Amino acid sequence: MASLPSPSVPVSWGELLDKITILEIKQHRIDRADARANVAREHSLLSRIGAGVLGQDEVAPLYARLKSVNEDLWEIEDAIRREEAARSFGGEFIRLARAVYVKNDERAALKRAINVALESDLIEEKSYAAVN
Repeated sequence: MASLPSPSVPVSWGELLDKITILEIKQHRIDRADARANVAREHSLLSRIGAGVLGQDEVAPLYARLKSVNEDLWEIEDAIRREEAARSFGGEFIRLARAVYVKNDERAALKRAINVALESDLIEEKSYAAVN
């Protein structure tokens, strides 16, 4: 099969910067050289698009917080997988599972704040059942 060019898909600024933070995390956490090369290539392409906004005063702290939340999510997901592998579905598993949605809510709020700050044409919407 012939190689197809990568699609160009419009995304919100928050979504783009979120993806860049995840790629930065992967660059430090993925061991396989071939996978790191793929991540580096994608990071290079997307970073060129996002570079112009990353230095903006309002965006830089949101970006740093978003990266921190994504690092937390990575750690939580790794811990959940360890619990799963051990077939341990007790209190720690439940705590970790709940932490995923709490962190994902924080992540969505940061992406929205980036979109608002940059007056993004696209705004991602989330809708979940209310949790008291």
